[in-house]
Amino acid sequence: MKNFILLYITIISVFSFNSYGQKNKITSADKKYDSYAYIKAVSTYERVAEKGYKSEDMFQKLGNSYYFNGELDKAAKWYEELFKMNPNQESEYCYRYAQSLKAIGQTEKANKMLETFQQKAGNDSRGKLFEKNKNYLDQIKANSGRYKIEDAGINSKYSDYGSAFYGNKLVFSSARDTGSLGQRKHTWTDQHFTNLYTSDLGEELTPGKVNKFSSKINSKFNESTPVFTKDGKTMYFTRNNYLDGKKGKDGKRITLIKIYKASFENNNWDKITELPFDSDQYSVAHPTLSPDEKTLYFASDMPGTLGQSDLFKVKINEDGSFGVPQNLGAAINTEGRETFPQITDENELYFASDGHPGLGGLDVFVTKIGIDGTIGEIQNVGDGVNSPKDDFAFLIDTKSRRGFVTSNRDGGQGYDDIYKFLETRKLVCLQELNGTVTDLNTAQALPDTKMSLFDSEFKLVNIGVSDAVGKYKFEVECGKTYFVRAAKPDYVVKEKMVTIAKENGRTQLDIALEKEVCKVAIGDDLGKCFQIKMIYFDLDKYNIRTEAALDLEKILDVLNQNPTMKLDIRSHTDCRQTAQYNQVLSDKRAKSTIAWLVKNGVDPKRLTGRGYGESQLVNNCGCEPTNKSNCTEEQHQMNRRSEFIITAL
Repeated sequence: MKNFILLYITIISVFSFNSYGQKNKITSADKKYDSYAYIKAVSTYERVAEKGYKSEDMFQKLGNSYYFNGELDKAAKWYEELFKMNPNQESEYCYRYAQSLKAIGQTEKANKMLETFQQKAGNDSRGKLFEKNKNYLDQIKANSGRYKIEDAGINSKYSDYGSAFYGNKLVFSSARDTGSLGQRKHTWTDQHFTNLYTSDLGEELTPGKVNKFSSKINSKFNESTPVFTKDGKTMYFTRNNYLDGKKGKDGKRITLIKIYKASFENNNWDKITELPFDSDQYSVAHPTLSPDEKTLYFASDMPGTLGQSDLFKVKINEDGSFGVPQNLGAAINTEGRETFPQITDENELYFASDGHPGLGGLDVFVTKIGIDGTIGEIQNVGDGVNSPKDDFAFLIDTKSRRGFVTSNRDGGQGYDDIYKFLETRKLVCLQELNGTVTDLNTAQALPDTKMSLFDSEFKLVNIGVSDAVGKYKFEVECGKTYFVRAAKPDYVVKEKMVTIAKENGRTQLDIALEKEVCKVAIGDDLGKCFQIKMIYFDLDKYNIRTEAALDLEKILDVLNQNPTMKLDIRSHTDCRQTAQYNQVLSDKRAKSTIAWLVKNGVDPKRLTGRGYGESQLVNNCGCEPTNKSNCTEEQHQMNRRSEFIITAL
C-alpha cells in the first residue's frame, strides 16, 4: 500500500494514518394493603435457615437472591451453606460461588471452585482467554464468498479511500488534482495532499458526481475519515496537526495527525477544534461513533498502545466534554496495526488489522461489542472484501447490506481505490430466541419484564423488555450457549441456559417467575406462596417428619409476622386405601399439623382444620369400589395435598 495515504506524516515508521445494580428495593413482608397481606418469601427463608433448618432449594434461592442483587458477601454465606450440605452442585452454582468468594477476598478458594466449575462445564470458556484457531485459513474460507464487489465509480488515478455516510451522500478522501492553483504535493510521494469530497448516492447506493466538501474543513494539509452525528450538526474528522494557520510538530519536528470536531452552523461547517486528548507527541485518527453517539472510537499510538497502533474508545459526556481514552485491550489489539474502526447501528465493530491472521497486508475484521463494552469473537470477513493487499475502511448500511471498502488490490485505478459491495449472506448463522414470561402460580403473562441476554462467558450481549403479552425476542448466533435472565419487581430473578441449534430458525425459551412478594387474600392457600403442595409423613403415619417441619416453619413465620391471620388446615389423600381409612388418616395428619403449630407458639384459636380423605379429588383418579386405579403416580400425587386456607386477615 502506498504509505502516504496511510501515514500523512514525514517519518513513515512512526505512525500511519491507517495503522492505527442498582439494588432492588423490596416491599416489607408485613406490609398490608386493603384486605391483602404481602409475604416476602426470601425473608422467611432466611429466618427459617437461621433456626437451623436446611434445604438445598432454600439455600439456592437465598444465594441467588443476594447474588443477582449484587450483595456478593451475603450470597457467599448462603452458597457456603449450600455446598456444605451437598458439594455436588450444578456448574452454575460453582461459578456464582466462586465470584462471591472473590468479592470477600477468598481468592484461593475461589480459584479452586473455578477449577471445579471448568471440570463440570466442559467447553465453557468463562474465565479463559480467547484461544485463536490455528486453522485460520479454513475459517477465512468459510467466511468467504459473501460479497459482490465492484469499483465504486468515483476513483481517480490518485489515492481515494475511506468513506462515511452523510444523509444521502458519501463523503470520502482523495488526493486527486482538481486543478486548483497552488495545490501542494507531499514530498515523499509526489501526490497531492488529500481533501474531503462528496458524492450523491442513488439507487443501490451508487455514487454520482463528485464535488469538494466544505472549504472550511479542507485545508492545505491532509483531511480524511470523517464521521457525522445523526442530526448532521456535528462531525469528527482526521487532519494533520494544523489549526488556525499553525502547524504543530513533535519533539522530532514531525507533524503528526489529530482528530478535530466541527459544528454545522449557518449552512456551513465552523468552530473547528481539536479534541482534548490530541497531542503533538502522538497521533490520533479515524473516529467513529457508537450507535447512541455517547462513545467515540479511534486509532492511536498514544501511551498505553500495545502494538504499532491500537483501537481506543472515549466517553462523550452530556456537556460535550470527553472522558479518559481507554485501550480496547488485548482481545482486539495486537503487536501489529489495528486501525480504521467503524461501528454499525447493530453495535458491530469493523476494523483493519495486520496483527490478526489474514490474507495479507491489512485485512478487515469484525466483532460484536456487548452492551457493557466487552469485545466478542473476532472474525475475518473473508475473501472478496479482503485480498492479498491492504483492505481497510469498511463501511456498511445494515438495512440494505450495501457498503464500501478501500483497497490497493491489483486492477485498481489509482494508489488506493474505493469499492462498493453487496453482502449476500451475513457472516454468522443467526436465530431468533423468543419466549413468553409468565407468573409461575397463575400462568398469567408478565409484560414489562426486564430481559438480559448473556453469552457463555456471562458477558452482557443484549437487553430488552417483554411486550404487552409477556413475549420477548433476541437475535442470537447458531450453535452458541446463552443465558437469559428475567427480572421484574416483586418477583424472584430467574436465569435459564439455552443452547442454540446450528442452523437458521427459531428457539423458544419460556420463563415462569416466582413471586418474591406473595399477595394473598381470604380464601387463598398460603402454601402456594412457598410451593408447599403437601406436608410429608411416613407411610400410613401422622408424625411430623423433618421435611414437614421445614415447610411448617415457613407457615409459622408468616403467622408470627401476621398475628391476625387465621388458617384452616386441610389434609387430602389419594384413593388407594379404603375411604374410611383415608378419612381417619388425613384427619390425624391435619390435627398433627395444628398441634405442631400450637406447640411452637400459635394461638389455637387461630387454627382450624380436618382431614378430607379422598372426598375432594382434583382429577378422575377415583378407586371406588375396588380401591384400584389406572392413574399414574404423578396423577395420584396431585390428590395427596395439604392446604392452608386463609380464613381471616
